[in-house]
This record gives sequence, C-alpha cells and structure tokens, in this order.
Amino acid sequence: MQTDTTVAPSESRRPTPTIPAAGTAELAATAPGAVKVIRRNGKVTAFDASKIQIAMTKAFLAVEGAAAAVSAAMRQKVEALTQQVVQGLTRHISGGGTLHIEDIQDQVELALMRAGEHKVARAYVLYRDEQQRKRAAEAAAQPAAERPSLSITRDDGSVVPLDEARMRRVVTEACDGLAGVNVDEVVSAALRDLYDGMPEAELAQALTLAARARIEKEPNYTYVSARLLLDALRHEALKFLGMSETRPTFEEMKGLYADYFREYIHKAVSLELLDPKLALYDLDSLGKALLAERDGKFDYLGLQTLYDRYFIHSNKTRFELPQAFFMRVAMGLAINEIDREAKAIEFYQLLSSFDFMSSTPTLFNSGTLRPQLSSCYLTQVPDDLHGIFGAIHDNAMLSKFAGGLGNDWTPVRGMGGYIKGTNGKSNGVVPFMKVANDTAVAVNQGGKRKGAVCGYLETWHRDIEEFLELRKNTGDDRRRTHDMNTANWVPDLFMKRVMEEGQWTLFSPEETPDLHDLVGEAFEQRYVAYEKLADEGRIKNFKRMPALNLWRKMLSMLFETGHPWVTFKDPCNLRSPQQHVGVVHSSNLCTEITLNTKANQEIAVCNLGSVNLPAHVTEDGKLDTVKLEKTISTAMRMLDNVIEYNYYSVATARNSNLRHRPVGLGVMGFNDALYKLRLPYESDKAIRFADVSMEAISYYAIKASTDLAAERGRYSSFEGSLWSQGILPVDSIRILAEQRGGYIQQDTSVSGNFDWDTLRERVQTVGMRNSNCMAIAPTATIANITGVSQSIEPTYQNLYVKSNLSGEFTVVNEYLVNDLKKLGLWDEVMAHDLKYFDGSVQNIDRIPPELKDIYKCAFEIDAKRLVDAASRRQKWIDQAQSLNLYMREPSGKKLDELYKHAWVSGLKTTYYLRTMGATHAEKTTISDNRLNAVGGSNGSVTAKPAPAVAAPAAATDVGSAKVCSILDPDCEACQ
Repeated sequence: MQTDTTVAPSESRRPTPTIPAAGTAELAATAPGAVKVIRRNGKVTAFDASKIQIAMTKAFLAVEGAAAAVSAAMRQKVEALTQQVVQGLTRHISGGGTLHIEDIQDQVELALMRAGEHKVARAYVLYRDEQQRKRAAEAAAQPAAERPSLSITRDDGSVVPLDEARMRRVVTEACDGLAGVNVDEVVSAALRDLYDGMPEAELAQALTLAARARIEKEPNYTYVSARLLLDALRHEALKFLGMSETRPTFEEMKGLYADYFREYIHKAVSLELLDPKLALYDLDSLGKALLAERDGKFDYLGLQTLYDRYFIHSNKTRFELPQAFFMRVAMGLAINEIDREAKAIEFYQLLSSFDFMSSTPTLFNSGTLRPQLSSCYLTQVPDDLHGIFGAIHDNAMLSKFAGGLGNDWTPVRGMGGYIKGTNGKSNGVVPFMKVANDTAVAVNQGGKRKGAVCGYLETWHRDIEEFLELRKNTGDDRRRTHDMNTANWVPDLFMKRVMEEGQWTLFSPEETPDLHDLVGEAFEQRYVAYEKLADEGRIKNFKRMPALNLWRKMLSMLFETGHPWVTFKDPCNLRSPQQHVGVVHSSNLCTEITLNTKANQEIAVCNLGSVNLPAHVTEDGKLDTVKLEKTISTAMRMLDNVIEYNYYSVATARNSNLRHRPVGLGVMGFNDALYKLRLPYESDKAIRFADVSMEAISYYAIKASTDLAAERGRYSSFEGSLWSQGILPVDSIRILAEQRGGYIQQDTSVSGNFDWDTLRERVQTVGMRNSNCMAIAPTATIANITGVSQSIEPTYQNLYVKSNLSGEFTVVNEYLVNDLKKLGLWDEVMAHDLKYFDGSVQNIDRIPPELKDIYKCAFEIDAKRLVDAASRRQKWIDQAQSLNLYMREPSGKKLDELYKHAWVSGLKTTYYLRTMGATHAEKTTISDNRLNAVGGSNGSVTAKPAPAVAAPAAATDVGSAKVCSILDPDCEACQ
C-alpha cells in the first residue's frame, strides 16, 4: 500500500471500486491543469481529482463493510464531497501552484465531517495517525546520510542545494520584534512544501504562505508574511537592475538601498516610465534619506496591494521597492519646489511613516510622464447633442488617466420635451446615461482599475422615476446602467414636502431652466411659481404626485439596488465657501466632493489625501495635536503642489483647478482611533471624539492654507467667498438654518481648544491658498496600505476575508486579539468562535461586556449613531464625507427615519446603504485558512469566497432586496 496518496483505512483489503467515467471527467475539469502535488518524499506529480474520488469511495466501503456496493446514492454523495474538496483546494491557486499531500488529506477529512459522515471521518483520522507513526519510525531508523536532500533551480537554470541556513536567517529577521510568532514553526511548514528542483520563486512563495496561513491564530504573522514577501520583491527588483549577485536579506538590504535607488531611477527613466526630471535630483542625498527599516511597517495585505497595483513595472516585472515608491511619489510632488530635495525628503518621511497617505491616483502617477494625480472630476452635461457627447468624451479622457467622475445630468431635457431643431420629442436623459455607462466600462483607469462614474439628477426632473430604476436588473436593458453609480440631488423643498405630506411636481428643465441654479429660498419661490404656471396650462410637460410616494420609491430603489444614493443640494450650496462664483450641481463618485460646475466652463477637480488618525492618538489616550499640526502642514503643501504639477487631459479642468485650487484633506482609521481610546462607536464619548478630532483637523487645515497663502498668494477667486467674509465652515451652519426655516438639529458648539477668532481674522486679512480644504474620502485602498480601518467606517467584521483586485486576505482585528490576550482568552477555540459567529463577539460568552461594546461590528451599530457622528464632523468640513450607512434588518420605516434623520442633522451627502445578505459565513477549521465563503440562497457553498452581502450588479436576492457589496473588487469605494 502506498502511504503517500489520499487513501482510506484498510484499503489493501478492499477491491478497487469502479468509478463512473463521467464523474471523473467532470472533476478533472474542475482543477487547474497547472496544479501539482508535493509528495512526502519531495517528489512532484500532477494533481488528479479522480484519485480523491477513488479514495473517498474506498473510505465509505471500508466503514460500511465488504458487502457494500457502490450504489447510486453513494456515488452521488462521493462526487459531491469530492467536488467540495477540489474547490476548497484550488480556489486560491486558480492560476496554478502546488499542494502538499497533507493539505489534500486535511480537506478530505474536513469534507467528511461537514457532511455528517462522522464514522467514516473518524476511521480516516485514525488511519492517518497510524500511517504517520509508521513514517516517523522509518525516518528515525534511516541514517541521516541517506535522507534525501533538496535542490533549488535558480532563475538562470542552474541547480544548487537548498540553503536552509539562509531560509532560517530570512525568517528570523521577519519575526524580529514581533510577539507570538515562531521561527521554527514557519521554517518547518515551508520545508514541508518544498520539492526537489523547485524554482527559486516558489521557494520564496512557500515561506510567505507558511506565515500567511498562521495569521488567523496570531495577527502578527501578517507582518511576518509581508517581510517574507519582501524577500521575493527584493530579488525581483535587483535582478531586473542587474544587482542580484547576492540575494540580500532584510538587514543586508539596508546597506544597498541607496545604490539600488539610484539604479532604479535611471532605469525607470530610460524605459520612459518616469519623468526625466527625476534623474536631475541629487539622487545620492535622496538615497541616503531612505529609511529601509520602514519596509517592516507593512502588513501582508498592504504590501501585496502595493506590489499588485502601485509599483512601477516593465513587462510585469516590478522593480520598485517600497521606500523607492514613496520617494518617487514625493519627488513628483516636490518637483516645482525651490529646495526640492529637502521638500522631497520631508514629503517622503510623512508618506513612509504612514501618518498621512496621498490618494490612489497620486500614488499611481506621481513622477511619471503623465502625472494625473487628482482623484475626482465633476462635470455638468449640457442640453444639446454636441454638449452631451462632448461631456462623454471628457469622461473618457478623464477616466483614462485614473480619475473618478461625477456627472450632473439635470440640464438634459426630460422625456417628451420639445426639440425645436427636429420638431420632435426627446427620449429623455436615460439613453444618454446608458452611453456614458458603456463608456466607463470601455475606458478603464489606465488598466489599473475599472472606470467609475456617478450620474446625478435633481429630484424635480421629469425623468426622475426612470432614473431611480437605472440599476434594476429587470426591465428593458437598454434603459439600465448596471455599471454606473447614481445619486439623487435632493433640494430641501422636496424634503419639506415629504415631511408635510405635500404634493411634488416634476418638470423638464428646458421649461424651467433656472431651477437648477437656484438654492434655498430663491429655489422655493421659483419652484412654486412654476407650479402655478403648470396649473394655468402654461407649462405642458409636467407631472404631479404626492411627495411621499416619490420618497418611498427613492428608498425602495435604494433598498433594492443600493442606488441612487441620497445627497442634499441645499446644504452643499448654502455652506459652500464658493457660492459667490457658482453653484454646486452634484457631488463626485464617492459623494465627498462639493464643488461648483458649469457646462463648457467649469469642470471641478479635487486632490485628496488622508490623515492616519490612530497614528495621532497617544498611548495614554489623547489626541496629539502637536504632531497633527505638523502632519497637516506638510500634507496641505503636498496637496497644493498637485495643482500645478497635475496632468490635465481636459483644459476646462485645468483652468478651474488653477482658479480655485480646491483640495480635500480627510481622515482614515477612525474606528482604530476609538479602539486606542477604548470607546464604543455608539457611545456619546465617541461622537464627541468625532467632533473634537475633526475640529482639530479643520483648524490646522485652514491655518495651513493661510500659511500657504502668505507664502504663495491667495487663490484668485477668494474675494467674495465666505472665507473673505470671515465665515468659516462651522459658521456657515447658521446660513443653512436661516434658509431652511427649521428642520435642522446640528450641534454648533466648539471645544475651546483653539483660537478660532484669531484664525478668522487671519483668513480675512491674509487669505486662503485653497477654496476648499477638507473632504473625507472612502480611503479603502490607502487604508489597506497603511494597515488601518477604512475612513470613518465602523469595523465590518472582527475576522473576515478581504477581497479586492489583489486577491483574498484574512483580516483579524489586532486590537481585539491583543485585548483577549491580556485576559488570557485568545486561543484556537476563540478563533473558531469568531469564525462561527461571522466575526462578531456578541454571542461569545467568555468575552466581557465592555469588550463586546467596544468591538461591535458595523451591522451591530445603530445607523443613527453613524449619522450623529457624521453630523458632528460635517460642521467643520467645507466639503462633505463619504458616509456609508449600515442596517442589519432594513425596512421602509427604518429607512424613512434614517434618511430624514440624516437631512435634519445637516448632512450634505450619504453614500452606500449596506444591508445584511441572506447568506452566512462558511465555518472552517483554524488550519484550513479559508474563511467566510458565502453560500447561495439555497444554502449551497459557492466556489469563490465573498462577503456576506450581495452586489447589486450580480442581482443577488436578499429577501426582496438587492443591495450593494461590502467588498466589491470593482467598486471605487472598495479601491
């Protein structure tokens, strides 16, 4: 009997069963052809799914007795179990890879247990234990000299003996300074997965995966995994640059980083990947400034994300290492500075510390030949064919270079609108939005992520009801935009009519051309006048309905499709510093930007970056305002530098950006900061922290912009702005309250920690460098890079699998694990419990009540408290915030109350509505390393793990609802 195959107990006493050919063929097709199996003797063979099916059949026969036949029921059961085993083994190596024989047997054992075949599973376990003891005895009796040695195939084809000493040195360096990790454990696990003649690249991968498999039971292994991944990255980069005579370890690389950096810049310039101006820097001084030890700050998800999506590459060979990456970004941002080396080093130190991170387009493109660094573009679509297709062309050009788009479609006439040129009637705005949708799909963002656009329509538009249905998965597909996000642009008057159960009238904009540019009381007066004209028959193309009916449909579609988002026109405009020179007609792709637009004249542009909030909370639980001021001062300079340095693919965008110079400084890691402060997200103290932390950021951001104005001059449209009148963001709430005439409950208090009066005076006399300073973006990918929680989001789950364009990654809440360790509660059973309860601690009896409060997950928090925290932040922000709302068990009544609460609380915008799906996490063992695969609505397990929510594009049913995905790899908010 061969002990190196997947076998059942007593197989030598059983005849080989006959397996139906069709089933075997289907299983063989399931697994990728490039998958190999490592035997215990180090030999490698092709993966053969049929062997698993044969072994499973033998296992059943061994337990059920010699007289048992391979019945149709047994055959179906075995085929189904084998299919699960194959899927479990290969879902993470669909592109090819290796499996160890023990991993295969673990999956067989797991499948039997899950199926309730406990007798078969028990016999299988006992048989494996018996065989393991035999192998151990044989190995002990074998002289050391006779034990097989392994060789490694180098990149040049040469074969050398495995250098176990270097393996151990690399792992030892990776584990240095980290508690709870074990060098021997990682080395032993990696050695098990090696085979004779293994390529050098696979050796590095085996080390990384050995550490990665242990993240679930000890979060610090995420840093071990990242440092081991770095070993492969160093080799790839140095080999490409001709510097790979030796393969340096983490410590050895510290002495080579400066030389590498110089070679990297020259090579990238020669390949026309970087701007030749970068080679004119003093590369020696910059190279000496690199802090190689900061390579150890990354967790695995952060470093893998950088490698997959951000690092400079040539023909898919990455030769940019992390500190060179940060310095490259800094060099681009400092390229127009007088003392550019000093400023590049200052910018580099801030980025590489993770205290602040620039937005994804800036990280992608700074220092390249086309440095398109801006995150967001807002456009208005005019009401004529040339203008409409000109706007779609602008979308394509802006999207090509990694810009997210927000389009204002309200000016386009509604269905039935008269067309003078043809004496015909319009088909409305929807067909043109379909073209814009398909353009976003066709023109992706530099090949790095899918093009993304959001269409906005004001609530009085004649086509608003069809607009609400754009994301439905039923109906005429020619009138659906499955890839375009949509958002309602809601005037206060509509909300008043909803609250008062009044009537609402829809108009076509060619008959009411000024409504779109009016806000507050002026809008209300003109709208009422148009209603009177409609009553008199002087406006033909209109429709009237109860406002409450339209509101209910808005909420119904939001519940069903996740769209359109609800954003509020009047607070965006009445609190805008720039209302003297234009109108905010929409927000952007992620609802945090509120800037003026005008067709053919103003394409609004915003440049984003985010402060790492927990990095500014001290160990004794205080906000470090001294450090925060220093961070924001440098960050605002970096953001302002983008404006001149930026590549503009559309001239209108350039002109607008140079005129107004808006930037958007935001925050990330808010929930992590609460963990450090020991504050539950729902608590009054947490709401207070949202207030005081945003006040500090607002104060220092405005101060930094005035300092830049003193040095560089104020922005050109400053005169007449709210800034010039001494009206700061917190002061503008009174303007909204006066215009709204009630229906607002927003806190306006200040902490007393800052001298706002002196700052107001300085703003009026010195001016501002930037028309807008603050906006809180989603930060999903840059939060991954820095290893903190996303933006202002509550923690999704305390243990889950994160899915994005870089793959699937186990994420464990380190704060929770550390707290449980202090109490002696972190063990394998606790890890199992966390998986079983989908990352929630609420049903785990051993966990103390105070920890249950602190570590509530997103769907366990009252959504109204998210709004309350957002309201406190909003009073300090001159733009808006990407605010996702979570609701475990949504209903029409709950949604009605929530969104009315958002409006009354003074919010400018909301973002996704997140609701729980009808599916649950797959419960796996701690050794399986595959978490939270989601079952379909029938309870079956899918082959690909996914979040426990449904994506709107996939039209997954959640009762009667279809809602947005928490972790959609193609979603802008998840990037």
